[in-house]
Amino acid sequence: GLCQVLGSLHISITIVFVLLCSGVVETSNDQSTVGVQNYLEKAAQNLKPIVPIKFCISSRTDAGVHALCNSAHLDIQRAPGKPAFTEKQLICSLNYHLKTEPIRILNAYRVTNSFHARFSALSRTYIYRLLMGCAHYSEIPVFERDLCWAPAGGYLNVPAMQDAAQFLLGTHDFSTFRSLNSETPFQSPVRTILQADIQPSSGFLSHYYEHRGLEFWELKFRSRSFLYRQVRRMVGALVAVGQGKLTPHHIKELLEIKDSRAFPPHAMAPPSGLFLKSVEY
Repeated sequence: GLCQVLGSLHISITIVFVLLCSGVVETSNDQSTVGVQNYLEKAAQNLKPIVPIKFCISSRTDAGVHALCNSAHLDIQRAPGKPAFTEKQLICSLNYHLKTEPIRILNAYRVTNSFHARFSALSRTYIYRLLMGCAHYSEIPVFERDLCWAPAGGYLNVPAMQDAAQFLLGTHDFSTFRSLNSETPFQSPVRTILQADIQPSSGFLSHYYEHRGLEFWELKFRSRSFLYRQVRRMVGALVAVGQGKLTPHHIKELLEIKDSRAFPPHAMAPPSGLFLKSVEY
């Protein structure tokens, strides 16, 4: 009509760490914490759109979870006579108005009106960072605080964890491995895990403290979509295997039970070690 419309834009965003935000999804005005979506939409209002801009974000994360790369789509309607933003203008402007928030726009792409950041995704990849060799939480390097999990006991039986992870591959009913929320009655518990790997990794500045005998490991999971807190529950169960509290075959039994109440108490991994690595289209 009278407005020049820049169709949907697919935006890749990066969240290095979140200190003030309660996950990705926007929060209401009466909450004391603010979601990443709130910050994005506040920055976007500086573009002076005719209609308030809403971000549709690909993957929603809990408070304390990080994103190396997340994706969102949005529509921008500018005033009559105003040219459409270029991708570069949009990136620079949003990053400028995000200022000191730990959020950065990496890329922007024009997409068709049928594109949806959440429902068009082919797969999502999460990594979970574990630290072994710490007898106590206070021994975690200061640069790794809130960016990994150091399970109690110091060391884990990684081969047993790798054996257990194989039971998670493929298509299963993951009812035991999801936490209940408002969407639970409307979601199928069936998911297909395309990748479940456990590999050694390196710390951000590990060469400065390698003499301490610390070991970093990454658990990588890839699926088209995950259930609420599914990755954290899978990690927690695998760590329980590494600690000798469960056997690898117990993972198969938990899958077969198909009941979230059967999940071992206090076994869910904390959010600090979890990273959304990428969203594939």
